[in-house]
Amino acid sequence: MIFRSFCGRAGAQAVRALGRAEVPGRASGVLLHPTSLAGPYGSGELGEEAERFVGFLREAGQTLWQVLPLGPTDAEGSPYSSPSAFAGNPLLVSTDRLVGEGLLREGEVAGVTSGDVDYAEVFPEKMERLRQAFSRWRPEAEFETFRERQAGWLPDYTLFMALKERYEGRSWTGWPEPLAFREAEALQDVRRENEREIRFWEFVQWRFFRDWGRVKSLANRAGVRVVGDVPIFISHDSADVWANQGEFYLDERGEPTVVAGVPPDYFSETGQLWGNPLYRWDRMERGGYRWWVARIEMALTQCDLIRLDHFRGFEAYWEVEAGEETAESGRWVAGPGEKLFERIRSDLGDLPMIAEDLGDISDEVRALREKLALPGMKVLQFGFSGPENPFLPHNYRGENWAVYTGTHDNDTTEGWLAGISDSSEGDLLRRYTGRESVGAWDVLRLAHASTARWSIVPMQDLLGLGSESRMNTPGTSTGNWRWRMPEGAMSSSLAEKLRDLTEVYGRTSETDDQ
Repeated sequence: MIFRSFCGRAGAQAVRALGRAEVPGRASGVLLHPTSLAGPYGSGELGEEAERFVGFLREAGQTLWQVLPLGPTDAEGSPYSSPSAFAGNPLLVSTDRLVGEGLLREGEVAGVTSGDVDYAEVFPEKMERLRQAFSRWRPEAEFETFRERQAGWLPDYTLFMALKERYEGRSWTGWPEPLAFREAEALQDVRRENEREIRFWEFVQWRFFRDWGRVKSLANRAGVRVVGDVPIFISHDSADVWANQGEFYLDERGEPTVVAGVPPDYFSETGQLWGNPLYRWDRMERGGYRWWVARIEMALTQCDLIRLDHFRGFEAYWEVEAGEETAESGRWVAGPGEKLFERIRSDLGDLPMIAEDLGDISDEVRALREKLALPGMKVLQFGFSGPENPFLPHNYRGENWAVYTGTHDNDTTEGWLAGISDSSEGDLLRRYTGRESVGAWDVLRLAHASTARWSIVPMQDLLGLGSESRMNTPGTSTGNWRWRMPEGAMSSSLAEKLRDLTEVYGRTSETDDQ
């Protein structure tokens, strides 16, 4: 994969030119992935409901909207398991806009269910609608500009998806060897044979980037900054690994020799075996970390600030031999450390990032984060083991933190409260808040009142929802990523209540539309 976007040229200026807004000082916001928006099409989309959510954030005095990774997902809907680190999620393409432009007809979108996302139903329905829209579409100048601008990753991704379709979803290691190992003549022939299918995938990406660009611009004009999410690792069955095989630990068949995970921790007694292939950081360094620079560049054209997932893996990561059933037998291996971030900063300018520094954090990881001056994360649900716990607000040192009641990997706060009610954690929480009965908004108040620069709360906690509305349970592979906000949840009374709390703790930032 050869990156021909802004990398190696005026990268920082180019990223800013595409719309990244300056991030606020003391502020607050809401964590809600776009698939969780309400609406009639089986999954949240980047249409009217997304625009209404921006309006809700503005009305509530919020200046941050945090999302999960925006890329395509696996069959279970996980945004952390994607066929591309650069592409956008087809499920988010606005159906209403396709209808409004005459690419779909009203009768062709009727009968789609609402409620939580059923990926087995939604994926095929959405792809059928997108193919129908594509059959009526005619290329235009804006589309050609998009193709040129995304030439660093789009050709490999669209060919990858065309080949996935041709070979019935098989992993790239199961394709004919000339294609799996990218022989030039074979790739040239297959591009020619699949020209229309490739164009379809280009169309889908163009629609996503148009829709997301419209929503993000609206958010920025409303004074809302978007917090994105960059997972440290990527899927083996992805366009990125297929196109950059020499930069991963793979055997002669293209299969990983070692894979990523984390040791036993709060979430799992046997650790988490993620299974992602691991980077050959030595080779990436010799190449100037081109793939990583391009990836961060893309993230900063989509968002204003990014949460860098599993930050500790950049200092040292947990390596597990391929074929192991759990992550228990892994080992720590040194990551790229400061060198990677120095290169990103050299090419793209400042580092508007939040370091997700949760889990087994060493002094070396803390030192790296502090040297890079990146805000770390505090999660209140982790805090109530004792007064000395570093996740309790009175133990924060300075303001360089983003505090959360919980993340997408935690239970909802109401679910968590139910689980600790009769425990020592629950007793400390009641003493800490001075309340006999503690609800989600009491925990939210702790976050907003803290010294942390940013306070971000999952939408489920604003709505006081229980464990049935949890987004993800780490260590499980099914039943996650399905939650959707109920119709009518974004009420004026909820916005007023949130704005009042936000004003009390000095986290509002008024910005008029421009």
